[in-house]
Parts: sequence; C-alpha cells; structure tokens
Amino acid sequence: MKTEMSVIVRTITRCVYPLILVFGFYVIMHGHLTPGGGFQGGAVVASAFALFLVAFGTKALKGRLNPHLLQSLEEIGALAFLGLAFLGIGTAFFYNILAGSGSVFGGAVPSGPNPGVLNSSGTLPFMNWAVGLKVMAGIACILVAMLVGSRKEAEE
Repeated sequence: MKTEMSVIVRTITRCVYPLILVFGFYVIMHGHLTPGGGFQGGAVVASAFALFLVAFGTKALKGRLNPHLLQSLEEIGALAFLGLAFLGIGTAFFYNILAGSGSVFGGAVPSGPNPGVLNSSGTLPFMNWAVGLKVMAGIACILVAMLVGSRKEAEE
C-alpha cells in the first residue's frame, strides 16, 4: 500500500519548514526575555521535523540522516547543560558567572523597566540552547523511531 502525501502538502511543507525552524530558534534565543526558552523552542523545531517526516516519509531520510546523529546531539545538549551548571560551582551550582561581567551576554541590566536587552542574561542563552538541542534531538529521535516502527508494522 503506497501512502504518499500530495504535491500540495509537500510544497507547503517546503515553504513552511524554514519558517518553523527560524521561529523555534527565536524562541530558544529569547527565552530569558519572553515566555519560552529551550524546551519550548526545541519542541517547535521538533515539530518542523515531524512535519517533514509526515510530508515526505522515511524514504526522504535515507542517506540524509545518520541514525546516531540525533542521539549524539541529545547527549551533547545534556552535557553542555551540566557543564554550564558546573561552571559556577565555586559559588553555587547554576551560578550565572557571566551576568554583569561585560563579556558576551554579560551586559549590565538597565535600571527601570527592562526593554529586553538580549546581552544582559549571562549564561541563560547558552543553557537555553543546550536544553533546546536536547529537546529537539530527543523528540526527533522518538518521532523517527515511531515512524519507522509503524512502517515496519504496516509492511507485516
């Protein structure tokens, strides 16, 4: 039984896929200023991956995706998060060592209402990226396993 999506679905997926990715990365990057962050942004990016899998199927993945790549990315995200947590261990676990340092993401927070200064968050964007990487790779792994398993079940 051949179940292929229509040309319309595949064309819309090609148009919407990059927009979903950009929005997901935006949510990850601005997580310390707006509702959202690493987990929510990672889920948005994984939803783009889910859309791609539904529209094009597992055949589109063959040769493009190393099965161990997603697993490695998830592990890198977890290790990066833990590494960032241990950076400030001399003071406290999860201590924000970059806040107020004047370096990357270490700008001073202006007094009064915060207008959303991206450079004032310290280690939070790095932690958001680590969590986002873990979530997007983990959900993508689950989606691939579910889709491949359902295809095998349908073939039997």
